[in-house]
Amino acid sequence: MLTIVIPVFNEADSLRELYGEISSVCTGLGTGHTIDAEIIFVDDGSSDGAWQIVNDLASQDARVRGIRFRRNFGKAAALSAGLQAASGEILCMLDADLQDDPAEIPAFLAKLAEGFDVVNGWKRRRHDPWHKVYPSRVFNYLVGRLTGLPLHDHNCGLKCFRREVVDEIRLYGELHRFIPVLAHARGFKVTELEVHHRPRKFGHSKYGVHRFLRGFLDLLTVKFLTGYGQRPQHVLGALGLAFFGLGACGLLLLAVEWLLTNVPPYIVKFPPIGPRPLLAYSVVSLLLGGQLLSLGFLAELIVAYTGRDASHYSIAERKNFPG
Repeated sequence: MLTIVIPVFNEADSLRELYGEISSVCTGLGTGHTIDAEIIFVDDGSSDGAWQIVNDLASQDARVRGIRFRRNFGKAAALSAGLQAASGEILCMLDADLQDDPAEIPAFLAKLAEGFDVVNGWKRRRHDPWHKVYPSRVFNYLVGRLTGLPLHDHNCGLKCFRREVVDEIRLYGELHRFIPVLAHARGFKVTELEVHHRPRKFGHSKYGVHRFLRGFLDLLTVKFLTGYGQRPQHVLGALGLAFFGLGACGLLLLAVEWLLTNVPPYIVKFPPIGPRPLLAYSVVSLLLGGQLLSLGFLAELIVAYTGRDASHYSIAERKNFPG
């Protein structure tokens, strides 16, 4: 079975049209190939009546299921809730704003059938403002360079992957955009497929300028998780040793100068040690190195003895789920 997970936040105007397009694809209209699918809408605290539309769709079609959050918890939480509730062996993420075309889904399934575990969409021709397109290209370049997975469009809302991928990665914050990276780090086969990106018909983008700063910080998090998530001391300890070594060398140099100046036979006269910046820099570097080493040991203990955290969202209602 295919499970299509659709996060919804104030997308009431587009839901019925989106459902119609997905239904046409699943019934094989135009292709003759039917798809056994369930459709999960996750209402992320919408205030425009989107949940009522989800209720109506679920009443009309047993394939439609709904989850409603008590408030807005973010797209990653919505996707995480939908993916956890999914019963399909193949999972598909799809945005609710109609810019992603559900007609692309059969091509994604065919790509998975070739042996890939994750298929990521690539909006080669984007119908977005320039101030979203060009920073996105820079961001995708940085992600590729830092993670070793050079995809053209890491943040594309249309993705398909096997259930095993979801079973082995955890989404929180805004890490949903890094699903291919997290999967690739665990050895899954990842590829991309060019998709048709459509102009926005309803509403407006939910992302502002702040998303670029958050994206960069999330990129650093992903780099740390994929590179040192199971061995944090390797990076924190290395930095700690470097700062500790610099501080120790600085203090050792000052100690040698003091000996040469104050212990007979007097060899050379150096400036007083107290007012010199090298003393303060060396002490701070020594302390910083010790702190980083301590943090590294604590991080190792956390990795060794701590399991997964509880989910950080609260579900108010479920619709059409067994039991």
